[in-house]
Amino acid sequence: MSQSSTIPTYVVGVDYGTLSGRAVVVRVHDGAELGSAVHEYRHGVMDTVLAATGAPLPPEWALQVPADYVEVLRQAVPAAVRAAGVDPAAVVGIGTDFTACTMVPVVADGTPLNELPGLADRPHAYVKLWRHHAAQAQADRINELAARRGERWLPRYGGLISSEWEFAKGLQLLEEDPELYHRMDHWVEAADWIVWQLTGSYVRNACSAGYKGILQDGQYPDRDFLAALNPDFAGFAEEKVDHPVGALGAAAGTLSAEAAAWTGLPAGIAVAVGNVDAHVCAPAARATDPGQMVAIMGTSTCHVMSSDTLREVPGMCGVVDGGIIDGLYGYEAGQSGVGDIFGWFTAHFVPGALREEAAARGLSVHELLTEQASREPVGAHGLLALDWQSGNRSVLVDHELSGLLVGLTLATRPHEVYRALLEATAFGTRTIVETFAASGIPVTEFVAAGGLIKNAFLMQIYADVLGMPISVIGSDQGPALGSAIHAAVAAGAYPDVRTAAGAMGRLEHAAYTPDPARTEAYSALYAEYTALHDHFGRGGNDVMRRLKALRRHARSTQEVSA
Repeated sequence: MSQSSTIPTYVVGVDYGTLSGRAVVVRVHDGAELGSAVHEYRHGVMDTVLAATGAPLPPEWALQVPADYVEVLRQAVPAAVRAAGVDPAAVVGIGTDFTACTMVPVVADGTPLNELPGLADRPHAYVKLWRHHAAQAQADRINELAARRGERWLPRYGGLISSEWEFAKGLQLLEEDPELYHRMDHWVEAADWIVWQLTGSYVRNACSAGYKGILQDGQYPDRDFLAALNPDFAGFAEEKVDHPVGALGAAAGTLSAEAAAWTGLPAGIAVAVGNVDAHVCAPAARATDPGQMVAIMGTSTCHVMSSDTLREVPGMCGVVDGGIIDGLYGYEAGQSGVGDIFGWFTAHFVPGALREEAAARGLSVHELLTEQASREPVGAHGLLALDWQSGNRSVLVDHELSGLLVGLTLATRPHEVYRALLEATAFGTRTIVETFAASGIPVTEFVAAGGLIKNAFLMQIYADVLGMPISVIGSDQGPALGSAIHAAVAAGAYPDVRTAAGAMGRLEHAAYTPDPARTEAYSALYAEYTALHDHFGRGGNDVMRRLKALRRHARSTQEVSA
């Protein structure tokens, strides 16, 4: 196939987010997005009770139902093709991306454990979503043992493994429900499980394997290390995780007849190797050169960038050879809570009068608070926040940390707190950018993508806090477009992802520029943020950890009483 073909051809990109899946139909030769559709997961996120039984879940759990992912293929893909008005026969490939690390326990044929008879009431039989943080104790043990033994792979992850990742969650499964652990044949990233449903074959993607599965230089942590964590865990890597790895942009297989019936697409078209939602976004933003950091800003933020240099960056989520673009080292960092924090505040701490005002003016609560907050100068609220309501992913890698708000008075108003939360996430990003620069990986261009780029005030805050221009992706569906780009490569329309990104991606350079006076004012606030960050995050005071321990104890006592 040639990109210069006179007959238009199309690809489909499917982006699996935290609450929904979205499909977009893209023209191969120029990346034009012709139609899209969104399907919300019927069960959403199970973080308080198990949907099948109504039984309460412990703190820090976050589960999903894998059948909801298949429904996205049945609903969103056909709807997007209809919206695009294209002939399904002209679609030549499909690509997908997923939140990560999101894990599915399955038997040999790919059936999730929760779908087996008698297991619907077992929480560990379900998908563990990326923001399932209940494996922090297991992550702590992995980190302590790896540091003590001097494991060579540990510095590739900034010195710490996250509770969100494959090994910590797998160890939690073993230790809390060993029967299910032994019934499980594969511990599968959802990114690979959905491709398995599309093709009928299981191919592990290089991105998830490297960043979330501790695969470095072709090797996982060895049996001796795993056995030292738990004797029954010795075979985890080779028995539950290890599988042939597919390169990004390659074809994992072709669309099966069953999946063709779900989607309405032609059987036999190319299905791209799976990918992670953040990493796949870089080509969509034409950010394929060293030094371009892409921040995919949604419920959380993931920061990805490529470099021709291999360095150890404290607190990074990982560095993987070819993890984003072939031939370059791909780096990842992130913030566990961003849009989630803003949503949490508006859902629980905004008075009825403000909601009524927003409704009367035809605004969302977010829009009204943003309007009010934008009228005031930097620092006028007298507040400072730590953006750790979902823990800290980078650079501290500690999900026992929690949010903090300093400076409240009886005169404090909701829009002032809202602005302090917006600013806190920008300060968290600046911490990441500065850590990379100090490690010899400078950020030369900061590119924003994701749903939060619609808030122009937030983007200006980021430009002012960082003291550098903010470029913005030219698509509302960055991950889905990125998946479509990978589908085009898998279908043979382009020789590689970089070439496809040049033709199909889009970027507005320097859409927001910093104001020097605001940057100076924010630098004073950022110094205070850093002092709080280091005090509570680096051992100055462990009160956040103690409070979470007290919460877990109280909740468990309540459940036993009930």
